[in-house]
Amino acid sequence: MEITARELNRATLSRQLMLERQPLSVVDAVRRVVALQAQYAASPYLALWNRLTRFSSADVDAAFTGRAVVKATLMRITLHAVHADDYQVFREAMQPTLYASRLGYRFAAAGLTPADGDELVPQLLTFAEQPRTAAEMEAWVEERLGAERKPGAWWGLRAYAPLLHVPTGGPWSFGAPRSSYVAARTGPVPTGKETAPEALQSLVLRYLEGFGPASVADVAQFATVQRAPIRQALLALDRKGAVEQLEGPDSTALFDVPAAPRPPADTPAPPRLMAMWDSTLLAYADRSRVIPPAYRRLVIRNNGDVLPTLLVDGYVAGVWRPVDGGIEATAFHDLPPAAWEGLAAEAQSLITVLADRDPRVYSRYHHWWAKLPDAQVRLLPA
Repeated sequence: MEITARELNRATLSRQLMLERQPLSVVDAVRRVVALQAQYAASPYLALWNRLTRFSSADVDAAFTGRAVVKATLMRITLHAVHADDYQVFREAMQPTLYASRLGYRFAAAGLTPADGDELVPQLLTFAEQPRTAAEMEAWVEERLGAERKPGAWWGLRAYAPLLHVPTGGPWSFGAPRSSYVAARTGPVPTGKETAPEALQSLVLRYLEGFGPASVADVAQFATVQRAPIRQALLALDRKGAVEQLEGPDSTALFDVPAAPRPPADTPAPPRLMAMWDSTLLAYADRSRVIPPAYRRLVIRNNGDVLPTLLVDGYVAGVWRPVDGGIEATAFHDLPPAAWEGLAAEAQSLITVLADRDPRVYSRYHHWWAKLPDAQVRLLPA
């Protein structure tokens, strides 16, 4: 079966609940979309506002406080919010990546080995049976390893150990300057650098449910797992009949979950004001699925910052930021009046959400606007 680039776009938007807001709970929505980028505390909230008909920031607070949704270092070695039932298998699938990235480099520069890391993790988790501030965790590391080793050791352990971030208050649950952590006691503690095939297959299936159809390179990009084990996982799933193969643009081999939704290319896609680092923009090696190639360098900066974007007809068309008086929308190309009307309606809704939490959300990233090319700028007023 063949599928076009525009059909891929609509498949992604459908599974990410971006074609139409859905009457789901926060917990069910997170399960449906698989993972929300969460390194900036506001982003999971704004991502869910984009996807739910009855969005409430308080419901997101409750999901984090009750640990029905958890925040932890996972895919791409960045913070994600995921359904609690997904955490353990995602963490096991990520084990080789976390082992290689966090028990080397600065961890090794502190004079520590991977074996030291695996020995320290159970002790650290015992200490973190109850929530601990970052200062308490660092003090624990310093007591055992000394002040000189503490920075490198804690840098490695805080991502390698199965730790969840604990809500600390502030406008977006995790607003305090210093993080707090608790042990993720959801299953066996992974150790070593070996791939867990069943866990990786589960992660691949969950990814396809939320972001498919996708290529081997796309899945590897999402998970930061090497392509060879991803390919093996997909082939194993194919033999089980759990996935099917399609032919994408340029004859690219794609995989998908059988009977998953793939809307027609002409399915309407309403305007949206996307959160910074929205997972929809980052889940593929081929980001042209949602980001026109000419705009990629404008919205994904060299240091990895991903600006809050305008989505028009399913594709990135510009960026937005809160300013005095409303939302400033910068369009990289001319937009039809209907698109501006839709963006204005979205801005009205967003301003209401921000008013109770942080009207100047993302303001620390405003320096990037000076680097944008000349474009059409409009104030969408409050």
